[in-house]
Amino acid sequence: MSYQGRVSMLILLDSLIVLTSIYVGYYTLHPYFNIYNFNMLTISSITLLASHHLFAFRYRLYQRAWEYASVGEMIGIVRAVTLSILVAGFIQYVVSGNVYVRVLGITWMLHIILIGGSRFSWRMLRDQYIRPQTERKRALIIGAGSAGSMLVRQLKKSQDTDLFPVGFVDDDPKKQKLQIYGVTVFGQTKDIPTLVGDLNVDTIIIAIPSLSKKEIQKIYLECSKTKAKTQIMPLIEDLISGKVSVNQIREVQVEDLLGRKPVELDISSISKKITGNTILVTGAGGSIGSEICRQVSKFKPKKLLLLGHGENSIYQIDMELRNRHGKDFEIIPIIADVQDRDRICEVMSVHTPDVVYHAAAHKHVPLMEYNPKEAVKNNVIGTKNVAEAADMFGVKTFVLVSTDKAVNPTNVMGSTKRIAEMVIQQLNKTSETNYVAVRFGNVLGSRGSVIPLFKKQIQAGGPVTVTHPDMTRYFMTIPEASRLVMQAGALARGGEIFVLDMGEPVKIVELAKNLIHLSGYTTDEIGIKFAGIRPGEKMYEELLGENEVHKKEVFPKIFIGKTVEFKYERVANLIENHQSFDGGYLSKYVLGLANKKESLLVKNVN
Repeated sequence: MSYQGRVSMLILLDSLIVLTSIYVGYYTLHPYFNIYNFNMLTISSITLLASHHLFAFRYRLYQRAWEYASVGEMIGIVRAVTLSILVAGFIQYVVSGNVYVRVLGITWMLHIILIGGSRFSWRMLRDQYIRPQTERKRALIIGAGSAGSMLVRQLKKSQDTDLFPVGFVDDDPKKQKLQIYGVTVFGQTKDIPTLVGDLNVDTIIIAIPSLSKKEIQKIYLECSKTKAKTQIMPLIEDLISGKVSVNQIREVQVEDLLGRKPVELDISSISKKITGNTILVTGAGGSIGSEICRQVSKFKPKKLLLLGHGENSIYQIDMELRNRHGKDFEIIPIIADVQDRDRICEVMSVHTPDVVYHAAAHKHVPLMEYNPKEAVKNNVIGTKNVAEAADMFGVKTFVLVSTDKAVNPTNVMGSTKRIAEMVIQQLNKTSETNYVAVRFGNVLGSRGSVIPLFKKQIQAGGPVTVTHPDMTRYFMTIPEASRLVMQAGALARGGEIFVLDMGEPVKIVELAKNLIHLSGYTTDEIGIKFAGIRPGEKMYEELLGENEVHKKEVFPKIFIGKTVEFKYERVANLIENHQSFDGGYLSKYVLGLANKKESLLVKNVN
C-alpha cells in the first residue's frame, strides 16, 4: 500500500473510532435524545473529530510504523486523545456554559482503547501469524543486560532476520528464571552446551558489547563445544557512535579471541602531527600501508602521498580514499621503487612531506631465505634511500615499520630489518629529523599471514598445516598495527623503538583450531597436520632483546626500548660494498646473521 493510501485508511479508521466513542459516551449517560442533546452531540463530534486529526498529525500518528508499535507510540496516542478531549470540553463550555465531564471521560477511555487496539493489533497479527516462529532459526542470547534485551526486541519485531530468540544465558544469579520480552533466562555460561541441546538452538549470539577479549574467549570456549553457529554483537564504541545498530550481529572473528584490549589512540597528539600536514606513506598498497592511509585520512592531512611499486594496489587504495575523502584533502598516487634513490629524492623534493611512514618492505620469511639479495635491496637499501632523503629534505618525523623478527634474528628478513633499524638509529644521531622504529608481531589477515592460508586450507577440506605443536607467536590486527605506527610518530623524540603490549603469545595450533570452529567445522572434520619448522623460523618470537627492555609504558599498551649502542662502521662499509658489488658482501653478512655463523654481529656491531 502506498503512503497516501495508508494515511487515508488511518484517517478513515480514526474518524469512525472518534464518532463511535462520543456517540457511545452520550448514549450511555443520555439514552433518550432530545434536540438539545443532539445539537451538543453534533458540535462535540465535529470539534473532537477536527481536533483529533490535528493532534494526530502533530504527534505523527499517521507516519508511524505500527507493526513496530511500543510504549513510545502509546504515549503519542494518549497525548493526542487527551488534548482533543480538552478542546471538545472547552467548546462545550463556550457554547453551553457547561462541560459534560462524564461523557467526555467515557469518550476518552473508549477513544484510547479503540485507537490503541487498532494500532497494536497489527503488531500482534504480524508477530503471531504473518511470520510464524517455526520458519526462523532458534537463537540463544548470551547476556540478559540492556544490549541483550534490545537485541531480543529487535529480533522479535524485525522482518529482515531469520533468527528468533528462545532463551537467555547470564552469569548474574539474580536474573535466573526471569523473563525479558517473554524470553526466559535459563542458565549461566557453563550451561551453554546443555541448553543448546535442550532448546534445539541453531545460533548462539554473544550480546555483551563491553566484554573483554579474555571474557569472549571464555564464552566462546563453551560455545565451541556445541554445533550451533556462534555470532557476536558489534563493539560498544560502534553502537555508541552510530556506525552500526544493535541487531547487526556478525560472525565471531579470530581477532575477537586475541585475549587483550586493543590499543587506544592519543587523538590530540596524533592530530597535531597529521592534520594540515603533508604525509608520505611508502608501501601504501600493502596490508599495513593501506590501513595507515585509511587511519591518517581520518585526521584530514593537507596532502597524502601514496607511494608504492605495484600500480594495481596503489590504484585500489587511491580510488578507495578518493571516494571517501576526495573533497577533504589532496591525494597523490606515486608509482616508485624505494630502491630507486633518484626517484625517491625527486618525490621528497617536489612534495616536502612533514611525516614519513615507511611500510615498504619484503616480509615473507621463508621466501626471503631463498632471495637474500632482494631482501637486502628492498629492506636495507630501500630504507636507507628513503631515510636519507627524509634528512635531505627536512622531514620532521620518520617512522620505520619493523618486526619482532629483528630481535636476535634467525632469518634473512629479520636480519635485514635489524640492519634497517641500525640505519635510522645512526641517522638520528646527526639529523634534525626524528627517526623511530615500530616493532610488530604477526598481523592477522595481512598478506602472507597464516590466517588467509588457513582459510584456504579449510575451504579445500583440510588438513590445516601447522609447523609445530609448540610454536607460538604474538598477534595483532591490521588496524592496531597502523594505529601503533601513528602513535609512535606522535610520541617520537628520536631513536626509539616502540613496541605494543601484545599480551600473551598465542599457540599457532590453537589459532588453527579456533579458525576451524569459527568456520563451522570440528577438528575431526578438518584435520591438523604438523609440517615441521620452515627455513628461518623460530619456535617463539621476542619483541625486545634483553639489553633493550624498558618496563615502563610511555603510553597505555605501548613500551619503548632502550637505545642500544652499536658499531655502525662495519654495517656502513658493507652497505657501500653492496651498492658497488650487487649486494654480494651484505647479502653474505645477512645470511651469516641469520644462521649465527657470523661472529661480527656480536664483536663488531652490537
